[in-house]
Amino acid sequence: MQEFAAEVRRFLDAHATKAPDRASVPWGVGDDSTAYFSSLPPEQEHEQVRRAREWQRIRYENGFGWITGPVEHGGRGLTFVHDLLYDAIESEYEVADTGVIGVVGLGMIGPTILAHAQPHLKDRWLPAMYRGDAIACQLFSEPGAGSDLAGVATRAVRESGGDWVLNGQKVWTSVAQHSRIGLALTRTNPDAPKHRGITAFLVPMDTPGVEVRPLRQMTGGADFNEVFLTDVRIPDDHRLGEVDGGWAVALTTLMNERATVGSEGAGPVAAALSPDHLSALMRATWTWDDRALRARLAELLVDVLATRHLNARALRGLRAGVAPGPEMSVPKLLHGANLTRAAHFVSEVLGPRIIADTGQWGTYAWTELLLATPALRILGGTEEIMKNILAERVLGLPREPVTTAAKEVRP
Repeated sequence: MQEFAAEVRRFLDAHATKAPDRASVPWGVGDDSTAYFSSLPPEQEHEQVRRAREWQRIRYENGFGWITGPVEHGGRGLTFVHDLLYDAIESEYEVADTGVIGVVGLGMIGPTILAHAQPHLKDRWLPAMYRGDAIACQLFSEPGAGSDLAGVATRAVRESGGDWVLNGQKVWTSVAQHSRIGLALTRTNPDAPKHRGITAFLVPMDTPGVEVRPLRQMTGGADFNEVFLTDVRIPDDHRLGEVDGGWAVALTTLMNERATVGSEGAGPVAAALSPDHLSALMRATWTWDDRALRARLAELLVDVLATRHLNARALRGLRAGVAPGPEMSVPKLLHGANLTRAAHFVSEVLGPRIIADTGQWGTYAWTELLLATPALRILGGTEEIMKNILAERVLGLPREPVTTAAKEVRP
């Protein structure tokens, strides 16, 4: 492992510069952004994506683009321990943010393709994704199928020649505007129970009939999109899993999604929620002597620490070869709750400063996180869905009573 660490440092020393010690950065220095979602103008966003793809390509060409991936598909064939060690060392350097590539594409779609796709799709798309050439999106949610994902209405009808024709609408699709491929859930058997009539397809986003429309958020950005599928023709060899067996494919994606969304992560939000930063905020706003606020800060930081330990436990499981399961709903649920509580706590500390931009460092910028908090309780599965999963599949409690008409919608 020491040899691998030395290799990583040689690579990063040659291609990046050391980052300043973030723990020692004083209050009022640098960027005070707390953005969870991007709010950049389109030209800056495209430049950010370009830098992300370039850095991912450099990683890949030097053996660090897919550390745990199978060698036959362009990976390094090493362990999760190596992957975690690389991430820890890279965090010491100034590099491009690759979230636009990694969160959905490499964190959710890549593992699903590896587990369920036909060989030629693995050969075609896995190296392209982990090299940064192809960004992927998740075509799951629909206007009438959000929390009830098995209620997808997008139809896929098989023609006599074997191709499938897709028609429907997807919504809240992250990074669709930058994606080359999308993983789509479709209804292929309307007469079967909901979970047994779904089929998954890999859809090239440049296929005729695919239209992406941005959804403007109240944060100012447009991270999410509507995607319309109109007579989109997909060959059968782009199917993932069995016909009408798409729910198993979806579960692979969802388990990886909960592991990804629930992870602590890095970036401006993680830095802003550090004990040093929040304590400095209270001192800068003359609220440090408020014992009630200090008690609430302590409670928040304890919960953040507990979530961090849950994530560490999950990572130990991954290192041991344990696939993410329903227990990953716990850190996902806590992560969203922690960020929401933090935004509300800071709102109370700042008072009117979070409403009017006075130019004071570290104050109005918190609006970026505050306006994102409603989404944090929904994305990756609503809080209500997460609690049901925990109650029924982790704690073993009885299922909620359902009506006769609703029974067949349960998996």
